[in-house]
Amino acid sequence: MILAIESSCDESALALYKPKHGVLDEWVHSQVVKHSEYGGVVPDIAVSEHLNNFIPLLELASLKYQLSRSVNKIAVTCGPGLVGCLGIGISVAKSLGLSWDIPVFGINHLRGHAFSPFMPLGEFESWSHLLPHLGLLVSGGNTLLFAINKELEISILAKTVDDAAGECLDKGAKLLGIPYPGGAELEKRARDGNYKAYDFPRAFPRKDEMKFSFSGLKTSLLYTIQKMNESEVIMNFSDLSASYQWAAIQQLVRKTGHAWDCGTFKSVGLSGGVANNQILRKEVKRLSSEKGAILLCAEPTHTGDNAAMIAFASHIDCQAAWPNINQGLTFNPSLKLEEVYQGRFHRSS
Repeated sequence: MILAIESSCDESALALYKPKHGVLDEWVHSQVVKHSEYGGVVPDIAVSEHLNNFIPLLELASLKYQLSRSVNKIAVTCGPGLVGCLGIGISVAKSLGLSWDIPVFGINHLRGHAFSPFMPLGEFESWSHLLPHLGLLVSGGNTLLFAINKELEISILAKTVDDAAGECLDKGAKLLGIPYPGGAELEKRARDGNYKAYDFPRAFPRKDEMKFSFSGLKTSLLYTIQKMNESEVIMNFSDLSASYQWAAIQQLVRKTGHAWDCGTFKSVGLSGGVANNQILRKEVKRLSSEKGAILLCAEPTHTGDNAAMIAFASHIDCQAAWPNINQGLTFNPSLKLEEVYQGRFHRSS
């Protein structure tokens, strides 16, 4: 069995994964309440919380599964993420590896997201026919369109040149006075609004412009609000929220359609924290239906930062697992989706 550890940001998470059976159990401690009063994640607080939370989580897991006897591999996020947070996770993984005398592997957090839509399908043989795959990864820190070929090699098709889509939604929510975490709350406020009330910009409309940009959208909302008095903002709050969210989502969906038209794919995937947005899911589903594509969405519990996707990636995507040779495993806060270990590992059968 594989024990996975995730600590890239503000979630202290463990998962136990058994090949051919799937995720057996998960343990997560969220820090949202701790950071909400500051309007965003505070790195020092996040590190402190990880230090406080991992030992109790491991004790809970060990009581149920006797981890020291049942686990024969540890997978831990090694990037990207916050430096101190990544360091805590890797330190815990190395310590357990030494204590239990089992191997430790560093996993690319973004590749965990990329493969998360395939998790419900299980082993590679169950979904290999869905490759080549077009994936859309949308989170607070990343907005990426990518392709996965039959050898599980990943290539980037489009990425943001400034803000990530999740960051854009959070910042827009903050401009509207919505507390952290803003994106999810913005979606709630937008439900009763008219998404056509305000014509906010969508960057890079042409097919040959394979990139995203959300800074102009955020600036447009700011200027719109500045032209209104407080009562006007309150009166039009739902419409502003709906129109702003719609502009961000339409840019994501339109560019996904452009990527589909320029390549040869059998499936479309949606992953990352923003993948929980119901309007985005509905629009990607509509696009997939129009293109005749099979749609794979990460399960809601596995869209945000979670250890289960780290375990799954360590099993499926062996080429991206960095071995802890001579205790030399370290972290890379700027790790890219397409970066893989350059050793001689191959996908297990």
